[in-house]
Amino acid sequence: MSDSSVSPDPTTDPDYRDPELYRNEPVSFVRRGNRLQGRRAKAWERNADRYIIEPDRKRADTSVAEDQHLDLYSTFGRQAPLIVEIGTGLGECIANAAKEDPASNYLAVEVYRPGLAQLMLKVESFGLENVRAIQANAPEVLDVMLEEGSADEIWIFFSDPWHKTRHHKRRLIKAGFLDKVARALKPGGTLRLATDWSNYAEQMRELLESHESFENQYPGHLAGEESNLTRVRRGGLENHEKEPDFVDETGGWAPRFDRRILTSFEGKALKAGRLVFDLAYTRIA
Repeated sequence: MSDSSVSPDPTTDPDYRDPELYRNEPVSFVRRGNRLQGRRAKAWERNADRYIIEPDRKRADTSVAEDQHLDLYSTFGRQAPLIVEIGTGLGECIANAAKEDPASNYLAVEVYRPGLAQLMLKVESFGLENVRAIQANAPEVLDVMLEEGSADEIWIFFSDPWHKTRHHKRRLIKAGFLDKVARALKPGGTLRLATDWSNYAEQMRELLESHESFENQYPGHLAGEESNLTRVRRGGLENHEKEPDFVDETGGWAPRFDRRILTSFEGKALKAGRLVFDLAYTRIA
């Protein structure tokens, strides 16, 4: 869960890895340092063999070879509902959710190795047995590794909003990606989204409302005066000019998901005066 739109300088940053290397389209993430130090390095050494899934790669080190299919039973040692979180950041949300829901299996998908190492620390601290993680590009995990209809829920919280208009093509949530999500979700399964940027929230809502595989779980909810979008536009937040007469007539925003804890990242967003938008959609047959 990273909201940084500042890219590292490939000429000066020794940890930089070009995320577009050997890929045919822009990716939604910026690779930062992969080196581990201190507690994170030791947690990785202790836990990676048990909890980290290491697929064969293509040439890029976050890619997935086309024959790398994930056997969920052998991976988790049991059959159970599968929750996939894409962009787990430092693992705060997925670790706490897995702790509160031991009957489900949780799969973390993240490109940032120090974040996964931090998740390993939480897995140890909580004594979790129902979490596994993979360092890989999310579209490839959905396309290649997960069987069709294998996930009960997919969570994507605070993916990079790529603020500048010319960078919007890098946003994770777009029509082609939603096709991959629909493939991996069971009919009746849930896609949960959250963002603290209104422009991205509107784009997510528009794409999902027009997608034939998804149905809003809260149509018309939190519209008008109750909408955070109304508050953003009228209040001139996020550097918008104030629009005193603006009203979000559509709504469709979900209430805050009770297993999405307040992470350090979201806390910083709220402290900066941003508002949060939740969405929840059902995968329809």
